[in-house]
Amino acid sequence: MLYSKKINHPISDQWVVFIHGAGGSSAIWHKQIKPFSNLYNILLVDLRGHGKSKLKSEKSEYSFEVISKDVIEVMHSHNISQAHLVGVSMGSIIIKQIYTTNPELVKSMIFAGAVTKLNIKSRALLKLGRMLNRFLPYMTLYKLFARIMMPKKNHDQSRKMFIQEAKKLMDKEFKRWFKLTARLTAYLSILENNNYRIPQLYIMGSEDHLFLNPAIELTKKNKLSILSVIENCGHVVNIENSEKFNSLSIAFIEKIKSE
Repeated sequence: MLYSKKINHPISDQWVVFIHGAGGSSAIWHKQIKPFSNLYNILLVDLRGHGKSKLKSEKSEYSFEVISKDVIEVMHSHNISQAHLVGVSMGSIIIKQIYTTNPELVKSMIFAGAVTKLNIKSRALLKLGRMLNRFLPYMTLYKLFARIMMPKKNHDQSRKMFIQEAKKLMDKEFKRWFKLTARLTAYLSILENNNYRIPQLYIMGSEDHLFLNPAIELTKKNKLSILSVIENCGHVVNIENSEKFNSLSIAFIEKIKSE
């Protein structure tokens, strides 16, 4: 089973489950732990091969279905029957997969730097990555990706955090995760056509040059989705402007509670 950390609230019956992206770990939520645990029960999860989760899979390839089942298993082990799921980057895809197979577990979805669709720039980047993956050490490739995704000076903190956590990955694990990108365009198209009947909050950075515009297009199509754009932020908004991210997310959850 995945490594997880649970923090119980003495009164609240609300659960918030945090899911990181590829190459990260639950450590990227360090700026969310205190404000959220003051109000809710929280669960932090390290996905397979990341952080403290050193799962050895018999399968040579991963899928979002397999990865989401890991998270569902952890939720069941903690007797969490329903939760607000919060994900960053590729964590947003895992959350949508959980909703696809187990909608009863998901009360709402909150996405930071959501990956909803690949534009020309991101598709070209991933194609280049798959070519270079044959020759470059995985950390060299990861650092290159982090620099392209988060190029500005004010992105330094989040970029360094992701690189630091990616160093804990084994080369074999990185390659398994990276192979997911070959099917990403088709998989995102399937998810886009799903009918999500619960509240969704997309929190994006105005400087997220790869994923902001697709998120804008997507949120126009679903009346239950809300888009908030944080100025002067890149891809990882929960680190770059944690106060704004936390206040938006908590206000969103509180509104759902009151309905």
